[in-house]
Formats: sequence, structure tokens, C-alpha cells
Amino acid sequence: MKKKLGLTLAAGLMCAAMLAGCGGSSSETEPQTIGEPTSAAEESAQETAAAEPTGAQELTFVLNNEPDSLDPSYTNNSFASPFLANLFEGLVTYDENGELAPGNAESWESNEDMTVWTFHLRDGLKWSDGTPLTAEDYVYSALHVMTPTTTSQYVNMMTDYIVNGQEYYDGAVSAEEVGVKALDENTVEYTLKQPTPFFADVTSMWVYSPVQEATVEANGDKWSTAADTYVSNGPFKVSEINMGESVVLAKNENYWDAENVTLEKLTFRYILDQSTALTAYENGEVDGVRNIPAGDIARLKAEGAGTNTINVYGTVYYNFNCEKEPYNNPLVRKALNLAIDREAIINNVAQLDAQPAYSILAPGYMVDGKDILEGRSTFEMSPNADVEAAQAALAEAGYPNGEGFPTVQLSFYSDDTVKKVAEAIQEMWETNLGINVEVTSADWAVFYSGVQNGDYEVAAMGWSADYVNPISFLPLLVTGDVTNTSFYSNPEYDALVEQIKVERDPAAFAQLVKEADELVSSDYPVLPLYYKADTYLLKDYVSGVYTDSSAHLYFKNAVVTK
Repeated sequence: MKKKLGLTLAAGLMCAAMLAGCGGSSSETEPQTIGEPTSAAEESAQETAAAEPTGAQELTFVLNNEPDSLDPSYTNNSFASPFLANLFEGLVTYDENGELAPGNAESWESNEDMTVWTFHLRDGLKWSDGTPLTAEDYVYSALHVMTPTTTSQYVNMMTDYIVNGQEYYDGAVSAEEVGVKALDENTVEYTLKQPTPFFADVTSMWVYSPVQEATVEANGDKWSTAADTYVSNGPFKVSEINMGESVVLAKNENYWDAENVTLEKLTFRYILDQSTALTAYENGEVDGVRNIPAGDIARLKAEGAGTNTINVYGTVYYNFNCEKEPYNNPLVRKALNLAIDREAIINNVAQLDAQPAYSILAPGYMVDGKDILEGRSTFEMSPNADVEAAQAALAEAGYPNGEGFPTVQLSFYSDDTVKKVAEAIQEMWETNLGINVEVTSADWAVFYSGVQNGDYEVAAMGWSADYVNPISFLPLLVTGDVTNTSFYSNPEYDALVEQIKVERDPAAFAQLVKEADELVSSDYPVLPLYYKADTYLLKDYVSGVYTDSSAHLYFKNAVVTK
């Protein structure tokens, strides 16, 4: 028997429902809806029953950070999200309801034990340059990601799952031995190392997007840096790349659903200072802004200025470099955690609609109508700082009253809100623990390169899940995982994660996730601050823009009515 999925999608296509296996019904494990607007007043910009277009179908949207790359096979940088969500389309995608939906694949199925997944491409798919896109392009793209010289930041999302993926990366097997095959022009098959009920969700990630072999091989890693070599397959294509200033997209007439794409031009403009970006928005110079100064959110909401707030399946936290002293000591990490007033950071500093976080794993995944993390421990943390307990932990670690504790080097990336939060943490640690803290900032590319290389002590981080499933979070703390930039290691946790990956019973899955969360969070490998909420601005004459649980913005249904 095969598990058939395709155009007649319903709630059962959500990743949680798929965990029920072949015999499960969608109601058994349907997850919480995440990624929808918080109020009807804020919903107008995301309505997908878009108004009739009037005037020029052009938008200018401001981004506050420039991504490190526009190559989907390379980057895992969230700042690339607005580009890659609109320039590329993988086998599956997310629709306006936050549900998994057909993309390049019109249907897919797995075998009984969910180790072989077969995707059936739409007929007549094309690249933005008009050349045919076939199953072989998906095979090439997977092998390209798993080639060491690509230095893909998301390579683990293939090597962890695909048969012989890691071996190919290590140079131990040939391409023919890797578990990704083109069965014919329109059929691509993935053979996995172990049963993976949520693999369709994994393929929604942009690292599974196809990249065109001809342009990649001709231009190397420079193919995504210039408009004349940038070939994509989504609803939009690159028209201009102006480094440090803007990227201009145009409607892709070769997209399979181009007749339903109304927007003709989409300009992403970089304005790094959020206050300057807001001024441009309020003066009518731009149509939308990705990030808003924290102190202006309440006013903008009250004024009905086009705020859109969504709950995101993600967490804002700080990494400890667990390989460096004194952060390799769990008691030190505990002290630093307990000394933080999360409520003050949320309400007074970041000024967000968010809830305090005591673990890196965000809530929001439901089994039998109940959040699997409901009732979990707070790991001795509370919304406010517990100064006495924090000082006791630091003393037990060998630093009574902070004596002898080295100056903390706290790093963050250039962002107004992140800067304010970093300075608040600095003050809390210095006041509550009697230690010295130095804060330093850099632009994202420089900052993140240092984090990846372990060249930091404590660093501002955040994670938005790639799909609504705890599996998207768990590798962040697995020994040696490419996403584990805290360099934390716990063999017991690693073993639990391996069990979770193959568990098909929803109740057992939930229990294992809770065990893993309790185990690792009591070791304080990171400093969780709050669970994400995301607010952006969009003029009320724009409709049809929608987001998913990772706060990716989709403009394929956007309509301008002026």
C-alpha cells in the first residue's frame, strides 16, 4: 500500500497529521494554526481573495538586512527568505492557510514504511529562462547541495535523511549510489535512511529547491550574484541586483501558474535603519516594511497603519559557546539564565506581543488537541529574574559574587531591537551577578560567520522552524549538527532525537519530544528569551500577501488596488 497525497489536500497534509502514519486520521494530530494574523483588523493585507487590480501592479518592500546569499542551495539565512520564497518553488509549498500544498509536484506518495517517497512533477515545467525543468534537475540539485565545495549551510537536511547522502558528501560513494533518482522526466524518487513520516514537509525547505545545472556549472558560486545569470523557477525572476541597495524582481512568465500572478514588479529595498524605513513608509515612499522599531508598534496598531502581526513557530535566544570556558559549565549557564528578567525584555525593551521562553523548543505542536509541551517545566526560570538563585548558581560554579569571572563578550548583529535587548542583558548580568559584560555588533554576514566558526562567547540568535514540527528545532543541539552553533554535546539527547525521527505513533512521539526537551533544557545550553511574534507593515491597498509558520512572505497572490 502507498500513502497517496496530491491536489485534494486537507488538514491531513499538515506535518503533524502525517506523523499518524498510513492509518491515522488528520484529526488525531492536527497542529495548532500558526502564522495567521492576530486580528481581523490586521488581516486585510493577507487576504487571498484579492481585490480587482487597479493601477500599476508594482510594490516596493523594505528589508532591514541584506542576506549573505540568494542561492537556495547554500544559505540558511532568514534574511534571504523574502527572495527565495518568491523566486523559487520546490516540490511542495505552503498555501495561504499555512497548509502543505502542491508546488512543482502535483502529487506524491510514500511506501508503507515511509522510506521511499515519490513526487510527480507537473507537465511542462520551465525555468525562468524558458528551458524545461525536469526530475533530473531535482537530482542534480540534491547532489549539488551534498557536494562539499557548495558549503551548504543546510546540507544536513539532505545528508541526515537521504540514503548515502553523507557518504556522497564524504566522497565514499558515487552519485549513482545516492538515494535520489529521476524515474522519468516527471518523477523524482527519494530513498531515505529510515522511516520519515514528515519528509514531504522537509522538501518544502528552500534547500530542496531546484537550481539550474547550466548556470551553476558555468558561473560557480557567482551565479546568484548577478541578474543575467540568475535563473529561478518561482512566480518571480530577478530583474536587477544592486548590491547594498535593492533587488528587483519581475513576474516570471514561464512559471507554471503565471496566469494567476498579478504583480508585475516587486522591489526589495534595503534600509538598514528601522526608523528611516518607517519614515519612508509613512511618507508613502514604499509600500511595506519588514521590521518596525519596537517603540512604534503600539502607535502604528492604534493608528491602523497596516500592521500585520503573526505568531511564528520560533524562538529568540542567545547562544552560549559551550566549548569555551566558563560557558562549558552548566552552572554558569544556569546563573546567566536565572539572572534575566524576560518580562521586562518583552514589555519594556523589545515591546512585543510575545511570551517568555524557558526552552529553545517553541510551543504550538498539537497531538489530540493538546500542545505536547503543555505543563512542561520552566527549569527554575520565571518571567522575572531570580537574583538570589542566579547568584547561588554562580557561586556554586566557583565565582561567588562574580569574583574571578571573566568579562563576558556578548555579540549581536546590527538591528535596533537586537541592540536594545543586548544592552538590557548586559545591564541585568552586571547588576544581578556582579560581572562585567562587553557588547559588540557587526553586520549579519560578519556576525554569523563568527558564530559558525565558534569565534564568540555569547551571541544573539533566533530560530524560525522550517515546518511545524519539533524535528525542525531538535537538531540545533545535536552533537556535530551543522545548525548546532552553540557546540553543545549530550549523547543521551542525541540518541533521543534519533528515536524521535523514526517514531510514527503520535503519543509516543510527543512523549519522546518532551523527554528530550526536559533533558537538554535542564542543562541550559542556550539563553531562551521569548517565543516569536512577527510584525510587519503593508499598505491597505495591497491584498493577497500571506505568510507561513516561518514568517516567509509570499507575494505570488499580491494585488495592488489604488
